[in-house]
Amino acid sequence: MRLLFLATAILFSASQTASALDNSAAVKVTPLLKTTTSWDAKPIVYPQGQAEVTALIVEIAAGQQTGWHEHPVPSFAYVLEGTLEVTRSTGATKLLHAGDTLAEVVSTLHSGRAMDGKSVKLLVLYTGAVDGKLTIAHPEFTPSASTPAPTAP
Repeated sequence: MRLLFLATAILFSASQTASALDNSAAVKVTPLLKTTTSWDAKPIVYPQGQAEVTALIVEIAAGQQTGWHEHPVPSFAYVLEGTLEVTRSTGATKLLHAGDTLAEVVSTLHSGRAMDGKSVKLLVLYTGAVDGKLTIAHPEFTPSASTPAPTAP
């Protein structure tokens, strides 16, 4: 009898609650990003080891840039404020505005800069592994003459 009561209670509660991902009067869900590739069309591959997710707010001051760097793990950004230009070492660029999302490039040199004379604020989620690096700086990198380098606005 007790088992029957428990099973009935579970079934009743499951039919009365909505999933946190379902739109309802109480919950609004707005999809931002669903992708299997980064913005350079490479497949997203998670690193080996104990998974660790890191969430950061990254702020780039007006007229400033991140410097050349790479991420050895997949990361995803949501632009909270400002306009961000991201440039790969090949010269390919992507312009992002507040409300835009980005599946960041992995193991690819790139630099980001704040545009329009305003700062940029990003929410960035890194899907790495415990004790793994999230970003590797490359201050030694200088774009070739044929590759346009990010410049101050």
